Amino acid sequence: MPRFRDPPDPLFQRLNASIGFDRRLAPYDVQQSRAHARALRAAGILDSEELARMEQGLDTVADELEGGSFPIADAEEDIHVAIERRLTEIVGPLGGKLHTGRSRNDQVATDVALYVRDHAALARQLAGSLMARLLELAERHAAWPMPGYTHLQRAQPVYLGHHLLAYFWMLRRDASRFAQVGESAGELPLGAGALAGVNWDLDRQEVARELGFDSLAPNSIDAVSNRDFVLDYLSAASICAMHLSRLGAEIVLWSSDEFSFCEVAEDFSSGSSIMPQKKNPDAAELLRAKAPRIASGFLTLAGVMHGLPLAYSKDLQEDKEALFDAVDSLELCLEAAERMLGGLSFHRERLAEAAADEFGAATDIADLLVRKGMPFREAHGVVGGLVREALDQGKALSELTPAELSRHSHLLDDSYYEVLRAGQWLESKGSVGGTASARLAEQLDAARVALEEVRR
Repeated sequence: MPRFRDPPDPLFQRLNASIGFDRRLAPYDVQQSRAHARALRAAGILDSEELARMEQGLDTVADELEGGSFPIADAEEDIHVAIERRLTEIVGPLGGKLHTGRSRNDQVATDVALYVRDHAALARQLAGSLMARLLELAERHAAWPMPGYTHLQRAQPVYLGHHLLAYFWMLRRDASRFAQVGESAGELPLGAGALAGVNWDLDRQEVARELGFDSLAPNSIDAVSNRDFVLDYLSAASICAMHLSRLGAEIVLWSSDEFSFCEVAEDFSSGSSIMPQKKNPDAAELLRAKAPRIASGFLTLAGVMHGLPLAYSKDLQEDKEALFDAVDSLELCLEAAERMLGGLSFHRERLAEAAADEFGAATDIADLLVRKGMPFREAHGVVGGLVREALDQGKALSELTPAELSRHSHLLDDSYYEVLRAGQWLESKGSVGGTASARLAEQLDAARVALEEVRR
């Protein structure tokens, strides 16, 4: 006799059902079910003939899922129930044995861990492809001067290759985070049961080996209530999306007429419904807009879990839509960013013109005075006065006369003009990680090594 006499209210069915979105876990549920069935056979719960029939039935389910013919029954609650129901239709009452020694709590946690592990690996792969594109662009534009910025004001010139590599190293950190996500999802929940373990001596080590888990979840309560690996993915995805957003924001700025540093290819641009002349960098703009959407997934799940008592509660069903949306959005953004950069063209003359602004050499002049014995703070004030005088007179710094220089400091001699010689202040940034050509060459070598590590 069933526990409940009354059928569920249709509104509760709608609230409770996850079949509309958790069906993407179906391949993982079939994979897990195969491993679980073999564990049942090893424990003597299934005999060899029953295991063979069970595996054939699961093969049929997998074929139906892949071919799009898998039937979803009315009022089906979730994909896990649907698969067991369909298996029972195919193999008869034997299908009911599959759930021996397994709860939906550890079953779902295992499916989600498998999903997260796969998509963390895919995110790492896609990040590697974007890193390769950035490296290729940095190599091609290693000697192209451009202005560097702080506060979106021209600060000091750098090489375009150096600037592009900043995004390369961001993505290298993203790739490392996604590798850590894979480790976080590496403990097998299956075998934890509803929360306390199961009554059967199933070989969890063998199941873990078959499913590719590194180890077993050591505590059954934690195993069914743990979604840290989902949070880890969402955190890594949020940071990665933020990096893509910054890249998109710069492309939007650089492709404007006001900057004219680059041009986005037509196949990643769009026009205006009313202004025929417009060519809008919509793909780059959407990289910005997707970032908060992805970050909201982390906040959603952290909010769901922050006051949740142990062990399992239905609240945990809310992990999936946030995760799935973040996965879809991030993978799309990583692929689109790589493709968009492949068609991006830079305007060398415009970049060089903007990089030639002599005010970017102000720190180099201050350092010149320091080398001559002046404390830096005093030198900073002297150069500030030079800049003010040049601005007041509408001159470049190199146009100030020796007499004008001497009014600010007797230490300013012909070496002042040598510092301002075109390109001199670019090559002066010779510290490790700086933009000088020799250091940039070292950085490119390091980037090639880092890319190979991500690809392994």
